[in-house]
Amino acid sequence: MRRRALLPESLQIVAVIRLPVSENRRSGRRIHTSDRRRGRGFLWAIWIPHPRSAFGRGSNALASKKRSIDLGFEGVGEVRREEAETRFARDSRAWRRILALASLAALTVGCRSKPSATTVVEFWALGREGEVVQRMIPDFERRHPGIRLRVQQIPWSAAHEKLLTAYVGEAMPDVFQVGNTWIPEFVALNAIEPLDQRMQSSTVIAVADYFPGILDTSVIERATYGLPWYVDTRLLFYRSDLLERAGYPAPPRDWRAWVDAMTRVKERAAPGDFPTLLPVNEWQPLVILALQLGADLLRERDTYGDFESAAFRAAFTFYVDLFRRGLAPLATQTQVANLYQDFARGAFVFYVSGPWNIGEFRERLPASVTWATAPWPAPDQRYPGVSLAGGASLAMFRGSPRKDAAWQWLEYLSEPAQQIALYRLTGDLPSRKSAWTEEGPAGDEQTRAFRIQLDHVRPTPKIPEWERIADEITRHAEAAIRGQVTIDEALAALDRNVDAMLEKRRWLIERGERLPS
Repeated sequence: MRRRALLPESLQIVAVIRLPVSENRRSGRRIHTSDRRRGRGFLWAIWIPHPRSAFGRGSNALASKKRSIDLGFEGVGEVRREEAETRFARDSRAWRRILALASLAALTVGCRSKPSATTVVEFWALGREGEVVQRMIPDFERRHPGIRLRVQQIPWSAAHEKLLTAYVGEAMPDVFQVGNTWIPEFVALNAIEPLDQRMQSSTVIAVADYFPGILDTSVIERATYGLPWYVDTRLLFYRSDLLERAGYPAPPRDWRAWVDAMTRVKERAAPGDFPTLLPVNEWQPLVILALQLGADLLRERDTYGDFESAAFRAAFTFYVDLFRRGLAPLATQTQVANLYQDFARGAFVFYVSGPWNIGEFRERLPASVTWATAPWPAPDQRYPGVSLAGGASLAMFRGSPRKDAAWQWLEYLSEPAQQIALYRLTGDLPSRKSAWTEEGPAGDEQTRAFRIQLDHVRPTPKIPEWERIADEITRHAEAAIRGQVTIDEALAALDRNVDAMLEKRRWLIERGERLPS
């Protein structure tokens, strides 16, 4: 309930000024710097003594205490008088000078608090994309003259920690690039804005134009928290000339043919060479094989490991057997002296990798080396086998006070024409099917296999703990490959350790609380 107080006759107001407010970055709430507890606007009254008052007549000096008067405005009105002896001349010219100074003060404060007509959107981009996206900004700003972009480039190696630090420090950008496997973690922090309503009303975004498995990485509990910007997945890079010499003019389409092709390559290989390279410190090939057999990896709402299931056990056994039969070297990625030189000299024929290596192979391999890409072989006749859904998405900070402007930037980067432009600048594969034109990646021989594979991808479990679980998969698989434990022992230990990691998740479910995904 507002109070109204009359000013004493000894005072008269000559100006009322609304002081500027600041913004709380996390919640978007506008808060005055000197009134954060209430979070309300602030009005300041400039007063002078009334000419007929004791102050104006100057007959007596008066020492006054601080006083607060509610003027009845929406904000908090406050009038303060410092303890002092004030004496004014009776000359009317003095009053005119005082009034002029008061008006000037009002104009000065008013000018400083006038909001800018331009909205500045802060965007954090990672790695190479943070550099090349700068070239897209002039066109965007021409099309949206009231918006300016401020881009910060962050290395991938530091991005995850920097985003978490920014969230804790209430310094998040309006829009940021995020790895698809990070989305569940930032959703758990309540840091990402759901985009479904904006997507439905957009004339630019077409949900059906995205690869379903890729878009699914951003969907948690039926809400979409990111727009896929570019896509990654893994498939086979292979020496087509060496494979043809082994009797396979085309890449194998199922596991049986793949093993047969590797066996034939091994029979012709020099000592120390192998048919395929599967670094034992990478979990992705094993998980891909498991997903192809229909393994869920986790069970009971992602609260327990499911690695002793029949599907995962079959994939695990097949994977370990590739090493035991000598079809892949028992080596980590760092133990390979030079990946590209070894591939060029035929040290291995098959290598599982992603689109980031297309440019590297072209640049580093001699022109005489014949190589190609192919989708994953399937465990049965349902070619191709599935692979992992990866890439990076664009997310909006939930606490941003500039969401409308930020959304226009997201829409712009999602346009098929801009995705083609990004592909030409970086080699990043577009997340929208309509961007796969002859002018874009569809006209490239080595990327066509990715277009086929992207229709057959699945996300990993969308929980914050996934990256820790993936590390456990790598550790136990390597122990089994090296013969330190049996397959049964490795799977039992893997389930046991993952169950311990997910204890908090089960605890939340038992109490009916919101899960972090």
